[in-house]
Amino acid sequence: MVSNQFPASSNKTDSILLPEPFFTRLMPEIQDLAELKTVLYIFYLIQRKQERPCFVTCEELLSHELIASVGEEILHRVLELAVDHDALLHSTVNIKGKDEDIYSLASESDQYTDNNIFTLYEQNIGIITPMIAEELKDAGNLYPPQWIEEAFKEAVTMNKRSWKYIARILERWATEGKDSGKHKGDIKKDDPDKYVKGKYGHLVRR
Repeated sequence: MVSNQFPASSNKTDSILLPEPFFTRLMPEIQDLAELKTVLYIFYLIQRKQERPCFVTCEELLSHELIASVGEEILHRVLELAVDHDALLHSTVNIKGKDEDIYSLASESDQYTDNNIFTLYEQNIGIITPMIAEELKDAGNLYPPQWIEEAFKEAVTMNKRSWKYIARILERWATEGKDSGKHKGDIKKDDPDKYVKGKYGHLVRR
């Protein structure tokens, strides 16, 4: 006898969250079932990520059988739609010497993250310019909130109250490991170009 119910799962975090723009803006624009399956699977893959920062690349997405089966054309169309309708966030970063398009989730929690990082900046550095605001948003979407708070604290402790310095701390933690102990050294002793050329160098560039 075949059961018509889904099997019980021992994992209590099987559900995924879909941002409001998925229902209000993106879904009405989806053309067919293949597109719908693709975008849902993208949300599923991103939310199942354990490491931070949490994002996927096009190459990574195409390595999954379900997405590869619908083809690159549909994938790129879905990604473009999702970004246009604020369901996904798009950035370009340098990964192993190659510029990659990366995609992360836009959700209600992003608004909290934005407000939090903006508050930290205003309290510890000063007035937020439009250019800095964009970099802060990028950082808020790429790094865990705890990392951002600790990076601000470290910069204040070192009396280095600038976003460039904080971005370098985050860059270092992302590339070398936050708990490796390496980030505790004097950042001035490092080659500044190291961070500009790194995986998240776009956050350091002005």
